[in-house]
Amino acid sequence: MGREEQIEEREVLDSIFPDEITDIDEKSYRITITPDVPQQNGEDVESPTLLLTITYPPSYPDEPPILDLSLPPNAPKFPHLEISTDRVHLLSSLTSTIEENLGMAMIFTLVTVLREKIESLILERVASIQAAKDRMAEEAEAQENAKFHGEKVTRESFLRWREGFRGEMQAKEEEERARRELAEMKGRGAKKEDKLTGRELWEKGLVGKVEEDEDAGVEDGMQELKVA
Repeated sequence: MGREEQIEEREVLDSIFPDEITDIDEKSYRITITPDVPQQNGEDVESPTLLLTITYPPSYPDEPPILDLSLPPNAPKFPHLEISTDRVHLLSSLTSTIEENLGMAMIFTLVTVLREKIESLILERVASIQAAKDRMAEEAEAQENAKFHGEKVTRESFLRWREGFRGEMQAKEEEERARRELAEMKGRGAKKEDKLTGRELWEKGLVGKVEEDEDAGVEDGMQELKVA
């Protein structure tokens, strides 16, 4: 009974995957899976190609098929899928689907689910990379905006600013007071020099000069009287 179901399923799969299925032997064949991948930077990306190898055990479909996942020979490396590490995870993700379909032909269902798992895995990784780029762009923008908005004011930063501002104002006041005091001292010194004593006038030779000037003025006045 199992072998008849296997042959019948294989014929159905040949009509569904005419270009993707390849026989290995009577009980084994390989199906090529090409998942859809999202665009990157607005451009289409070539999809990776994977090979799902199916081997029927004697009692299939009452027991699970033997599955293996690989890449074609010399296949280019796809940036968001590493089959050497993702293989076990992807095949393990089919366990629940296999259990739900025991006793029935399940290969088409397994191929469909596996393709969806691969597409989901690639999409998650592309989204993760884009999210990291977006975070970096946001951080760079925030740093750039910080140059224009300045430091965020907090209670601690305000107290530091106020202390510094008061110190600057006090220093300016002390400097201004010192300047005023110096100006006043210079003013008092100048006034003191203006009010010289008689002795200071005589010592500086100013007394004789004043008397000579007065005598000269008297003589000039007498000469004018005589002339008149």
